[in-house]
Amino acid sequence: MPSKYDSETKERVVRLFHERREQAPTESFLASFRRVRELTGIPVDTMRGWVTKAQIDAGERPGASTAERDEIRRLKRENAELRRANEILKTASAFFAAAELDRQRQ
Repeated sequence: MPSKYDSETKERVVRLFHERREQAPTESFLASFRRVRELTGIPVDTMRGWVTKAQIDAGERPGASTAERDEIRRLKRENAELRRANEILKTASAFFAAAELDRQRQ
């Protein structure tokens, strides 16, 4: 599903959040998110996801990075395609084996 926010907006919000954390280090994360929401109008949960993703991509937090998730997704698609091709080859092999048996019987 396409995002309704462009990557520039996401990067700006993440930057604003980090700037807010530097300005008010004793402030809770939720309060920082709420302050950025006041400035941008973007929901807190949406921003939280962007910040978490940025932290994972930067190696600051454990988890699969965006590049790793894309690679896993690509490999899953490739695996499914190979399984389909393998099934087609098995069916074709059985068909030709049966045809060869019929030919040998005649």
